[in-house]
Amino acid sequence: MTMFVDRVVLHLQAGDGGHGCVSIHREKFKPFGGPDGGNGGHGGSVTMVVDPQVHTLLDFHYHPHVKAENGKGGAGSNRDGANGRQLVLKVPNGTVVQTPDGEVLADLVGAGTTFEVARGGRGGRGNASLANSRRKAPGFAELGEPGDQLDVVLELKSVADVGLVGFPSAGKSSLISVISAAKPKIADYPFTTLVPNLGVVQADNHIFTVADVPGLIPGAATGKGLGLQFLRHIERCAVLVHVIDTATLEPGRDPLADIDALEAELAEYGGLVDRPRLVALNKVDVPDGRDLAEIVRPDLEARGLRVFEVSAATREGLKELMFAMAELVEQGRTAAPPAEETRIIIRPKAVDDTGFTVEAESDGSFTVRGVRPERWVRQTNFDNDEAVGYLADRLARLGVEDKLAKVGANPGDLVRIGEREFDWQPTLYAGVDFVPGNRGTDVRLEEKSSRASAAERLAARKSRRVRSDDELGADATDDQSDDESDADLDE
Repeated sequence: MTMFVDRVVLHLQAGDGGHGCVSIHREKFKPFGGPDGGNGGHGGSVTMVVDPQVHTLLDFHYHPHVKAENGKGGAGSNRDGANGRQLVLKVPNGTVVQTPDGEVLADLVGAGTTFEVARGGRGGRGNASLANSRRKAPGFAELGEPGDQLDVVLELKSVADVGLVGFPSAGKSSLISVISAAKPKIADYPFTTLVPNLGVVQADNHIFTVADVPGLIPGAATGKGLGLQFLRHIERCAVLVHVIDTATLEPGRDPLADIDALEAELAEYGGLVDRPRLVALNKVDVPDGRDLAEIVRPDLEARGLRVFEVSAATREGLKELMFAMAELVEQGRTAAPPAEETRIIIRPKAVDDTGFTVEAESDGSFTVRGVRPERWVRQTNFDNDEAVGYLADRLARLGVEDKLAKVGANPGDLVRIGEREFDWQPTLYAGVDFVPGNRGTDVRLEEKSSRASAAERLAARKSRRVRSDDELGADATDDQSDDESDADLDE
C-alpha cells in the first residue's frame, strides 16, 4: 500500500567533537620530550538538501531519530582525531523546516538547495596546541564540544503552477490524468484521492505543473475532513482552478454553492486571495450536467470568472482550459521579480562588541551569555585544576572579570555561564600570571598551607648563605687581630 507523508517530526543530534589528548613525548635518552597530544576531530553536521527524486517524507516517518557521526579523539605523537562524517538528508522540493513552536527555519525550494540544520561540535585541542612560552607542558586538554541537539518539524508544500480545487468526487483526478501523464487513483466514491498528485502539462510550447489536491468540504480550514492537512499544498500555486461537478445528485449541491463554499474555505485558510481563478464545469458529457452548466455559466461570468465547460471522459473543452491555464502561468512568471543571485553578506563586528553580555538576575546571581564563554566552559575539564585555571585566564582576558565588577558583582556571588555555576572569586585569577607547577595543578586554586613555598625556601637558603659569608668574614677579622697581638708581644 502506497503511503504519502507530508509532515514529520525529526529528532536531530549532530556529532560531538572528539576530546583532545594529554600526552608527553618519551623515548630513550629523552625522558621529557615535550607535549605531543593531538587535537580531537570535529563532529559531523546534519544538512538537508533538495533532491528532485524524493517526493515524500516517508523515510523520516519510519526513522525520526537522526544522529551524525562523532569526531574521534586525539592521540599521542601529535595525531589528530578524524572528523565525523557529515550526514546529508534528502528532502523533496518544497520542504519547510520549522521549530515545534512554528518558527520557520528554512524554506527549501529548488533542486540542490541546502540547509545546515544542526552543527557538529568542535573538537578539543590537545596539550601540544595549548603549550606556550610560559606553559611549556600543559597537563590538560580541551574536551570536545557537544553537537547541536534539537527537534524540527518538516512540512511538505507541493511546488506547482496550477492547483485543482474542488469537492470530493468532482473529477479532479480524472482531469489531471487526462491532461498529464499522472496516474492517480480514480473511483466513484468520495475521498478517493488521499495524497496530492503532481502532473506536468504541455500546452503548445508552454510547460507547467498541475497539483491535484484532495477534496475539500465545508469546515476544512478548521480541521474538518482532509482539507486542513492538504490545503498547504496549494499555497505555492500561482493559479487556482475550481473543478465543479455539474452532475452531482447530492441534495443542496449546485455549482454556485460549491464555489461559495470553496472560496470561504480558501479565505479562512488565508494567503490565497490574490491568486487568479478559473472555473472548470466538469462532467458536461452527462445531459443534466450540460444543462446545469449552461444555466450557471452567466452567473459565474458576472462574478468576473472565466468559465470552461469540460469533460474528462470525452476530453471536451480541455484544450481551451489548458491554454487558459498556460496563459495565466506565463503572466505570473513574467510579473514575478527576476531571481537574484546569491549575495555574500558581510556583517562586521562593532568595535565595542565584546562578544558576551553579563545580566544581573533577580535572585542576586549573574549570568554570562556569549558564544565564546559558553563554548570555553563546555570544553573545560573541571576535574583538572590546571584546566580550570586556564579557563579563568581566558575569561579574564576576554573582560568577563571587569564586566562582572562593573555590574556590581561581589566576591562569592553566584555566576552562571552556560550550564555551569561558579562562586565568583576574582582575586584568584585577575592580574595573576600563571605559575608553572605539577602538571594538572594550578597553585592559584590550591588551599593555603603552613608549608613554605618553593620560592620562600629558596629565599631562606640564600639568606643562610649570606649569613655564612658574613660569619666567615668576621672570623677572618678576629684571626688577623689575634695575629697582630701575638706579634706585639714577641717584640
